[in-house]
Amino acid sequence: MFSGLPELGISNGEDLKETLTNCTEPLKAIDQFQMENGILLPTLQSALPFLDLHGTPRLEFHQSVFDELRDKLMERVATIAEGKDEDRYRKLEELLEKSFPLVKMPSIQPVVMQVLKHLPKVPEKKLKMVMADKELYKVCAVEVKRQIWQDNQALFGDEVSPLLKQYIVEKEAALFSSDLSILHNFFSPSPKARRQGEVVLKLTQMIGKNVKLYDMVLQFLRTLFLRTRNVHYCTLRAELLMSLHDLDISEICSVDPCHKFTWCLDACIREKFVDGKRARELQGFLDGVKKGQEQVLGDLSMILCDPFACNTLSLSIMRNLQELLSQEALPRDSSDLMLLLRMLSLGQGAWDMIDSQVFKEPRLDLEVVTRFLPAMMSVVVDDHTFIVDQKLPSEEKSSLSYPTALPDAFNRYLQENRVACEMGLYYVLHIAKLRNKNALQRLLPALVETYNDMAFGDIFLHLLTGHLTLLSDEFGTEEFCSVVFDGFLLTSFSSKENVHRHNLRMLLHLQQKMLPSYMETLMKTLEPPKQCSEPVKELYTQLMEKLEAQKKSPPPPEEAPSLDLGLHPVTVPTTASTPTAPL
Repeated sequence: MFSGLPELGISNGEDLKETLTNCTEPLKAIDQFQMENGILLPTLQSALPFLDLHGTPRLEFHQSVFDELRDKLMERVATIAEGKDEDRYRKLEELLEKSFPLVKMPSIQPVVMQVLKHLPKVPEKKLKMVMADKELYKVCAVEVKRQIWQDNQALFGDEVSPLLKQYIVEKEAALFSSDLSILHNFFSPSPKARRQGEVVLKLTQMIGKNVKLYDMVLQFLRTLFLRTRNVHYCTLRAELLMSLHDLDISEICSVDPCHKFTWCLDACIREKFVDGKRARELQGFLDGVKKGQEQVLGDLSMILCDPFACNTLSLSIMRNLQELLSQEALPRDSSDLMLLLRMLSLGQGAWDMIDSQVFKEPRLDLEVVTRFLPAMMSVVVDDHTFIVDQKLPSEEKSSLSYPTALPDAFNRYLQENRVACEMGLYYVLHIAKLRNKNALQRLLPALVETYNDMAFGDIFLHLLTGHLTLLSDEFGTEEFCSVVFDGFLLTSFSSKENVHRHNLRMLLHLQQKMLPSYMETLMKTLEPPKQCSEPVKELYTQLMEKLEAQKKSPPPPEEAPSLDLGLHPVTVPTTASTPTAPL
């Protein structure tokens, strides 16, 4: 426990043991030991007997003095470090040399750790000693750990790895949340609120102002994104940079070439819309990538691949298309729309760019603009035409029935082009938000076959299930249920467990609205196979329990029973003694 004391010329327990073993008068020896090793203050010796009279043990007195002195010393260390004395770090290094031998002594350790924390460059030898001792490494401040990590990527990776795993688990849990709502979904939290998450705050603290550690974390994120294709790593890339921006860490923000672009995009995400002014700003950053610095495009594409960025771009495209329709203008004539498509395309191509290491903007297929978008707009026109026709007086109505087929170009691009598919999916969400049952029934079957099965991805299914709650009353008809489930959701649930989970999430929310016969069929179909994961089994059990509870309790009456007892006013023949007022 008292290792290191002899090195500083201070007696320890072993010295006392040796003194008592070799002395002839133990009491005198103890007095002598106390004199030599107590507080060296002459005036104190005459005061100590008063403590004895009060029954205060010497240990207690010395301990309280020691604690007071230690706290004062730690304060002094902080004051020296924060001062402007040119000699301040030399003083701290001298103090470190004197105190480091006692680093394993619990009562002195906080002082040593305080000195280490305030040294911008801890001597290499001391760093190695801290790193080699697990207990010391565990208790040392993050400022010291940063100096260890910057030259030990593997050790830093071990520290960061659990945080990155935790981040992905939290994001995926949010996509499978039991709440189904258009108002409170995955994209509801503001960027600033998201940056208050535990993982982002911890990583920000671990990095501090250290550019080398920041670069290491970015490299981990790129590697994991490449390995897993998980887009949540792209979100963390942007969140981390903006968290450092919030803290005004100019040492890092000024050297990250993506900083201003991410800052501008962050403002758009906050407002869920890219306006014309910001669109031109973002375009300036993209066009400003200099020759020889094309690698920046890899990071910019990752930031645009963040689902929150894709969501904002897609919503902005939908709004843009609505404006074009109202102006009877063509998509190709809108420079704002072309820029949004360019950024969406760059984000969608992030994985391919980083994988191939060919840092070149992907070419946007012009037919997406000249064929796919007009086909999508023609679907909107069909819908408007039908709605207007239905509102006409019966004698002016045509025999128009709602179209069921979709233009060939719409279906083809949904299957063959990533950017077109993303827009098609957001158009479906837009239709659901408008509670347009007819258009939804027409579009959902087309989603069975989409580019890279994007319609069965967690983000789209999370949003779609939330949007469908707006049409909850329609689930009381077999026709609508058949389109949603048989025509789309059930087409891939057996091969994709995530689709199975989203089906069950939605049924937990909507089961009261559904036809009992159809619900029974769905329960048989969605019964989990033996080898499926626990979350699916849990969801199915919850649904079963909910249905059982519903059977046991009688359904609530649709409206309060009338208090009318069937008594109506009756007129009674008039006599002198009978009143004429009705009963």
